Amino acid sequence: MSTTTQEPTGALVNGLLAKIKDRKVKLAIIGLGYVGIPLALVAVRRELQVVGFDVNLDRVKELNAGECSIAHIQVSEIRNARDLGLFEATADFSRLHDADAIIICVPTPLTKHQEPDLSYVEQTARTIAKSLRRGQLIVLESTTWPGTVDQVMRPILEETGLRSREDFFLAFSPEREDPGNEKFETAGIPKVVGGDGKHALEVANALYSVLVTRTVPVSSTATAEAVKLTENIFRAVNIALVNELKVIYSAMGVDVWEVIEAAKTKPFGFMPFYPGPGLGGHCIPIDPFYLTWKAKEYGVSTSFIELAGQINRHMPRHIIAELARALDRTASRGLNGSKVLVMGIAYKKNVDDMRESPSLVLIELLEGRGAHVEFHDPYIPIIPETREHANLAGRKSVPLTPEELKKYDAVLIATDHDNVNYEMLIRGSKLVVDTRNVCERTGTLADNVVKA
Repeated sequence: MSTTTQEPTGALVNGLLAKIKDRKVKLAIIGLGYVGIPLALVAVRRELQVVGFDVNLDRVKELNAGECSIAHIQVSEIRNARDLGLFEATADFSRLHDADAIIICVPTPLTKHQEPDLSYVEQTARTIAKSLRRGQLIVLESTTWPGTVDQVMRPILEETGLRSREDFFLAFSPEREDPGNEKFETAGIPKVVGGDGKHALEVANALYSVLVTRTVPVSSTATAEAVKLTENIFRAVNIALVNELKVIYSAMGVDVWEVIEAAKTKPFGFMPFYPGPGLGGHCIPIDPFYLTWKAKEYGVSTSFIELAGQINRHMPRHIIAELARALDRTASRGLNGSKVLVMGIAYKKNVDDMRESPSLVLIELLEGRGAHVEFHDPYIPIIPETREHANLAGRKSVPLTPEELKKYDAVLIATDHDNVNYEMLIRGSKLVVDTRNVCERTGTLADNVVKA
């Protein structure tokens, strides 16, 4: 097509802005998981037409049937979106051509060498490129290193002959989901937005202004990418700090949980973070290493971040050592041959998400010491296939009953789900090792409970 017959860039921008303003914009969301589905439901509430794309055919069929297997997603919202005719799931990626705006919510894991795995992002960019047309907005929400949109996505999309800033618009807006946290809902969380040029920022900011209550425009996609990393590195470093303090204070006979509760009464200069059995989830254990990896390109060390990672990765081993000591004191036996129930496989309470869960590491460490291990989790009946812990796939959650509890020499609380009868658990157990302080929080602390 001759450039003289094409719409000028300004007309493309104005046309897309008009569609957004009139709620006529056709929105595509790639990746129908913990980020993509909540975002789609917000868009439906704003009366936008949404098509969700996923390679998982079971997920596509499930959503189109008005169902959802993710625990914290309201099935009623899915069904309402379907009844209104505003949401559809598909695995036919050729339909991306019909979208005015495409939002990418795909995984960005680490390799076994702790390096960024951008294969999902790259594959998605190539898929979009097959049907890319002028005037489309493409936004990446997946967490990554600063420069990914410009250095990875843009070249792939421009292989089509179309140009960012002229023919299509690229942006980055990091997801800020916190599954299971009822205090914060997608639409109410401010959205950071960075664009590849002023036009991309304008249209991306306009789109998110429809979806959420507040946007935070920044100067570039790299800045927006850095914002997300900074948020999660902040958490990782502070969690590492309280994990280290827990070990130190425990040696001194001081309860770190009591210390934190007292410290957080200070109205300034302190923010409470809490120790645990290790880091889990799709963000905090992974994201800091995206910056560590990228910093090497610039000859810059990330000693502080790497030290925090070492501390957090060591916590499961510390917990196992504490459990072994508790068994020595209370049962005069070691881990070898002991029967242990791990309470909770999810990486955090009240969700069915077990990505990077420290519980999986705890099970493998326990079994490596000769223990016989089972688990209970009200949200995860069966451990699914994972890349790092394939040997645990297929294991089933056991019932949590007084009769079952008698079988175990110790119960290790790794996840503090709210819908667990802790009073019954403690009363029926010989030894409870609590890594989350849930027994004291629920007023069920007893002599057979050991904090770890």
